[in-house]
Amino acid sequence: MSDLLAHVESVWQSVVPELPGFTVEVLPSIDSTNSELMRRARAGLMEPVLLVAEEQTAGRGRLGKGWHSRAGQSLTFSLALPLAPADWSGLSLAVGVSLANSLHPDVMLKWPNDLWLQRRKLGGILVETAHNGDNATRQRLVVVGVGINIARPEAAAVAALASPDATVAPMAPAGLAEVLVGLTAGETLKRVTPALVRDLQAFESQGFAAFVQRFAQRDALTGQSVQLSDGTQGKACGVNEQGALLVLTAAGMQTITSSEVSVRPC
Repeated sequence: MSDLLAHVESVWQSVVPELPGFTVEVLPSIDSTNSELMRRARAGLMEPVLLVAEEQTAGRGRLGKGWHSRAGQSLTFSLALPLAPADWSGLSLAVGVSLANSLHPDVMLKWPNDLWLQRRKLGGILVETAHNGDNATRQRLVVVGVGINIARPEAAAVAALASPDATVAPMAPAGLAEVLVGLTAGETLKRVTPALVRDLQAFESQGFAAFVQRFAQRDALTGQSVQLSDGTQGKACGVNEQGALLVLTAAGMQTITSSEVSVRPC
């Protein structure tokens, strides 16, 4: 029995009392857990499910970036559940807060959707939604995809995912084993899933406002010099109650909602 399969029953038992109809599936290999759950949603399957893959062959990150995943070396899963918040703003940040709090005190959050450990990428989050039904009866399903490095990925695998036009080599990512020696992917799944479900339910009822202070405690960018994808430079000043990044620039405070952010080297 694989490590992940060994923990499926306990994960299910910890969640199903708060999420009736919840199921857990483990697949040996798949292109992308997010892609699979989105395919199911388009086919009308809207029940809450946790889909975990031993290995992903075409994992996806934000803006179409790839995500390296090898059996036993990383944890890749997607959680789908019906959700109806009044405002969807800041959902990926709320997910990040939940994961960071469950993983380790040293895990930080890089806006908008990266988990950082010692200023290196530990994991990523991809949030997608699907609709079912007409406007009167439409149900919305959120699919939260998560990838977390357990072991530190090999340099060759990281380089293979770099953009062809990249001018510098990507920084070597972090692995959770650096701070939690011996923790397995299955144990990590058991560690993060119950809290993630509870926090998604809290987001549905309270929005991102309930997570602002928790995010501030994990914010890796506050006070740092940052550069946006359009070339704008400034100092990160946290986020507002909708989860938008606040950047103090030469032209004043800017509210950033959908720009790629990189930390400018000191």
